[in-house]
Amino acid sequence: MKRKVLINHLKANKCVFLNHGKKHDVYINMETKVKTTLPRHADIDEELADAICKQLGIPKKR
Repeated sequence: MKRKVLINHLKANKCVFLNHGKKHDVYINMETKVKTTLPRHADIDEELADAICKQLGIPKKR
């Protein structure tokens, strides 16, 4: 999955960018206040994308 597609999915589910790390960006779900990291790769593995969505408590992107 392209990183931009995943970011748009996160934004659509009330998750926002929090800050930059060295190799990852941090996103937070504004409803639950749960944070997770998103790697800065052009392509993100489907399983990793599903795990990020699960951590944030949002539906998986299909």
